[in-house]
Amino acid sequence: MIWLVVILAITLFAVCIVLQMKIKHSREQEAEGQQLLEDYQKRVNEMEKLLKDYRSLEQNFDNVGQGYEEALMAFDKMEEEKQKVLKVKDAIEKQSNEIMAAKQKLEETMLKKTSIIEKYAESIRQKLDYTHPNAGLIALTTHQILNVIEVENEHPIQSEDNVMAQDIAAMAIQESGIQFFQKAEFKCQMVEEAQATMVFTNSKYAVRALVALLDNAMKFTAQGEILLLINIAGSNLEFCVEDTGTGVLSDYAEKIFEPYTKLNDFFEGDGIGLTVARSIARRLGGDIQLDTNYRGGARFVFSLPI
Repeated sequence: MIWLVVILAITLFAVCIVLQMKIKHSREQEAEGQQLLEDYQKRVNEMEKLLKDYRSLEQNFDNVGQGYEEALMAFDKMEEEKQKVLKVKDAIEKQSNEIMAAKQKLEETMLKKTSIIEKYAESIRQKLDYTHPNAGLIALTTHQILNVIEVENEHPIQSEDNVMAQDIAAMAIQESGIQFFQKAEFKCQMVEEAQATMVFTNSKYAVRALVALLDNAMKFTAQGEILLLINIAGSNLEFCVEDTGTGVLSDYAEKIFEPYTKLNDFFEGDGIGLTVARSIARRLGGDIQLDTNYRGGARFVFSLPI
């Protein structure tokens, strides 16, 4: 009986041990399964992240591809516009070259015409009999014609004459005809120092500038006198033309030298005489200025370097 109890006890103990082992194994399998499940979920999450990153990269690539295509289209358009601009540039250059060629031809023609006109004007002056009262008027007219040609001329004038100051004055007086001017008395004075003064200049142009000043004085002087004073001032020879005419306001001291400027339409002329006179003086290395301090008329000072 005792043995039977012992056997049953051992059997029960053995069954308990087996059950515990099964339970332990089952728990271990359950824990292992849970770990596997967690690992699987982790892998799934990683795959989803990789898939999301891939889709993002794919989208970026599509955007880059679209931008590249747009850039290519923009480049093609720029290239097309560039070709159009080059065609326009070539056309403009061609037109510019044609204009320059025409301009050069026109300038050459104008130079030839100017040379011919100057030649004829000089021929007229040489043939004039200055003892005749109308000779000065004819010479003055030739100067006025030449002034039209000179009004926009900026080419330098070559000095080629050694000439006495009194000779320039004498030729200007003769060619302006001022010695026959009847509305006002004309006088010419020369300081002693200037009597033996000689200048290296272009006498033809120097005379033309002085003639313009004398002509201007005759236009605006209805009575009184006109004085040509030849003076030395420093290193300059000065021809001062003074008159008792209408005068010029100081506000217009520079304006009167602008082309085609006339302060009074009642007087004859085209408003270019003073313009040409100053242009010639400056191209000879000198100048012409209005003395704004002079009262009782006008006083112009034509200076030439000695």
